[in-house]
Amino acid sequence: MGIKADIQTLNTGAVITLFELDLTTLGGTVFRWHSGVNELANDVVWKGQTYSRFPILATGFEMNSKGTMPRPTLRCSNASGLVGALTRSYGDLVGGKVIRRRTLYKYIDAVNFPGGVNASADPNAAFADEIWFVDRKASENPMYVEFELAAAYDVAGTKLPRRQFIQNTCTWGYRSAECSYAGGPVADKNDIATSDSALDSCGKRLSSCKLRFGAYAQLPTGAFPAVGLIR
Repeated sequence: MGIKADIQTLNTGAVITLFELDLTTLGGTVFRWHSGVNELANDVVWKGQTYSRFPILATGFEMNSKGTMPRPTLRCSNASGLVGALTRSYGDLVGGKVIRRRTLYKYIDAVNFPGGVNASADPNAAFADEIWFVDRKASENPMYVEFELAAAYDVAGTKLPRRQFIQNTCTWGYRSAECSYAGGPVADKNDIATSDSALDSCGKRLSSCKLRFGAYAQLPTGAFPAVGLIR
C-alpha cells in the first residue's frame, strides 16, 4: 500500500525513529543512532546504513497551535562519556546538523530479520526527513546531555536573507573572486579615469562596474539595482 496509505489505517504498525548527527561542518564526522535494536538484537540497518543502539529521548517536534516552529530537545545518554567528549571537542555541537528519519518497522532492511528475509522491506517507504540544527547545549551531567534544536532559519545568529539587499552599493570586494575584475587601472572611487594603480578604486556603483566590464555587458555586481522597484 505504501506508507501514505498505511497512516490512514487503524493499524499502522510500529514507527521507527532514527537519528543522524552530522558534525562534518564542525570538523567532525557523522554518527547514526537508534534507541533500540532489530529482530536479531543488533544495530538497526536502514538503507544500508547502520544506526548504532544508543539511548536517546527526543521530544517537542510537533507544531504548536500558533504555527510557530517547535524547538525540540534531544537527550542523549552520556553514560559512556562519548557525547560529553564530543561537546568538548566541537563547541557543544552548536551548528551540528541533526536529521530525524522515520519509517515503519516493517519497511526496514531485510538484514534486520532472521535469515535476512523481510518481504515488506522498502527503502523508499519513509516519512520526509526532518532537518534540525543544534542551537545550544541545555544541560549536561554524567547520565545524559540535552540539546535544544532549531530549524535552519531559527538558529541564533542566523539572518535571513543571508545577504542584505542594497540597491546602489556593491558589497563585493574590488578585484575579488566575486568581483572578478583583473585588468589594469581604470578609475578612482569617483569614477574619474586614472592609469595610476595606487588610485584605482571601484566606486561600488553600477557606473563603476560598467567602466570595467562594458556599458552593455553582463555585470558581476554585488548590488541589487531592482530593489528600488519593490514597494
